[in-house]
Amino acid sequence: MNIASLDLNLLRVFDALMSERSVTRAGERIGLSQPAVSSALNRLRHLVGDPLFIREGNVMVPTPRAASLGEAVREAMSRIDSVFSEQAVFDPATSRRTFRLLGSDYFSTMLMPELSVRVLGAAPGVLLQFLDGGPRAMPHVLSAGTIDLTLAPPVEIPEWAAFQYLFRSRLVAAARRDDEGLSAAGIAAGDTIPIDIFCSLPQVVCSTDGGLSTSVDTALNARGRRRRVVLTMPHFHAVALAIAQGGVIGSLPAQYAQRFAAELGLAIYELPVGFEEMDMGMYWHRRYDTDGAHRWLRGQVQAVLAE
Repeated sequence: MNIASLDLNLLRVFDALMSERSVTRAGERIGLSQPAVSSALNRLRHLVGDPLFIREGNVMVPTPRAASLGEAVREAMSRIDSVFSEQAVFDPATSRRTFRLLGSDYFSTMLMPELSVRVLGAAPGVLLQFLDGGPRAMPHVLSAGTIDLTLAPPVEIPEWAAFQYLFRSRLVAAARRDDEGLSAAGIAAGDTIPIDIFCSLPQVVCSTDGGLSTSVDTALNARGRRRRVVLTMPHFHAVALAIAQGGVIGSLPAQYAQRFAAELGLAIYELPVGFEEMDMGMYWHRRYDTDGAHRWLRGQVQAVLAE
């Protein structure tokens, strides 16, 4: 391959295709039409001597050659972006940038509506995209460059990732205000639910993969106890709605439970097993440490959650 014939824009197209696996979405990401992306891909195929991407239905699947190039190209593009962005002043009023955030529905509910209003007022051309995902996906999406920020509780992070503290949270128990089991036991809102009663009541668990064990179960197991799980749901809001229908209790982040208690008719209780408050925060790849646009986004997120 003759490097002199390589157009840097071709690498932008390749990088976008590796992230999006779609000609249309790749074009939207970098501001090119679908025919322009297809033309660039054909040029790349000729230069590299490999198909690079094979269409399977609506998905562009990378060949082994493309997969071997993907990380190196992503890192090279990030370094180039960093070189030119360090000295650039980010102007939110004229920016057309797309920011992608990843987290649970806890953050999409508690952060995104207010963040959208704040960003729209200062940067009307900016697009915000929030994707659903847990901490397990964080290293991959940050390394691949498909996500700008992930929001999560404390997790083990690689050396190339950065963390910024946002606020503290803890888990509480929630039940419908007229829950028969708790009312019959004379347990009032704000009380600690005795462990025997807690373990006997049917419960809904927030689990993105259907697993039955959470930090609550780990704490109970340490005491030789086990609760009665009858339902799992992938999102906290679905858990809250199930609790509001009655028949089950569940655990929710304290701020989330307080936000929806009045609206859904929930009563909040203390769990029988204590939990230390967790430092919730945002994570990003260190290559964006000095990027003006990225720093601006982090500042907006921090300001909204501080309020």
